Amino acid sequence: MKIQTFLLYISIQVVILFALPMSQVQAGGKIKIASIYSFSGVAAQTNEPSIRGVRHGVQEVNSRGGVLGKKIELIEFDNKSTPIGSKVAADKAVKANVSAIIGAAYSSHTIAIAKVAQANNIPMITNVSTNTMVTQIGDYIFRVCYSDPFQGEVMAAFCRQELKVSTAVIFVDLTSDYSMELSNEFQRCFEKRGGKTLAKLTYKHSQRSYHHLVLQAKKMNPDALFIPGYDESALIIKNALGAGIKAIPLGGDGWESSSFFNSGGVALKRGYYCTHWAEEVGNEISRQYVKKYKKNEQIKASEVLACDAVLLLVDAINRAGSTDRGKIRDALAKTKGFKGVTGTITFNDKRDPIKNAVIMKIKDGCGYYFKSVRP
Repeated sequence: MKIQTFLLYISIQVVILFALPMSQVQAGGKIKIASIYSFSGVAAQTNEPSIRGVRHGVQEVNSRGGVLGKKIELIEFDNKSTPIGSKVAADKAVKANVSAIIGAAYSSHTIAIAKVAQANNIPMITNVSTNTMVTQIGDYIFRVCYSDPFQGEVMAAFCRQELKVSTAVIFVDLTSDYSMELSNEFQRCFEKRGGKTLAKLTYKHSQRSYHHLVLQAKKMNPDALFIPGYDESALIIKNALGAGIKAIPLGGDGWESSSFFNSGGVALKRGYYCTHWAEEVGNEISRQYVKKYKKNEQIKASEVLACDAVLLLVDAINRAGSTDRGKIRDALAKTKGFKGVTGTITFNDKRDPIKNAVIMKIKDGCGYYFKSVRP
């Protein structure tokens, strides 16, 4: 009996020896969050601000001690600028057992990721994907930016009421969910207000020349060109100016990237586009962010939206009191009056925030704050 008692004692000590370090690891462990963006490929430059904003958000949280006594471990995945690459990245995030996903930037990339996140019950927040289909994928998917129907309405109203535009030619990228939806929303709202769409000219982002499309637009002599794309929009505008078109260039939030202005250069003498945030209309949190992180160039809206996505997620984890994905999702859905860098965020029943839009004016190759528009 003494030998059995001794062996039992040794067994208990062994269990304690191995269990103690494990419990300490769990208590002082980290909360894994995935960031999925284009670190390589054609969208890499336009995704840089989003990547930076996520890192800043995680840095802010960890500098304050983390959440629930744990630091955030950011795991970054490259979607290689494609929807297929986005799905592959999302699958890797699932295998990494992350608590949530932040991303992506392009709507077509985000939709591919969201399908995987929803299927695996992983809360996901996109910072700047505006296509309505994103949050329609399921109840685990959220965004901190407005959606295309809102910015389509904003630009159509601005076009008719302030610029007094009567006719427009619309350029549509057939490879972009964002471009296709925003073009449709703008056309619907523009025509509802009495404007006339002379043509919708289609292209693919990867094509090298837009000259033939520009020549078609020139024949119609429109008052405005609505081009809801990304950096390729600047090339279309350059071609249009080179062809002698006098129409006013108009776009959506895809125009805010540095690559857009780098592609267009000083050729972009004028134009207007819709975006989510500007330094001139910031709150105190916004001003502190700008003071801390602004370097040589203007901070992009996608950057501060990405930071907000992280801060909002951490706020939800704190309110949930748990890293359980379902509880995090429930807390996110109940978000009301969250104070972020881009303003106050309250989710509607579609998990979309009710937010202002900002219209920027292009002058001599630079974007300047023009006005804010409330929903």
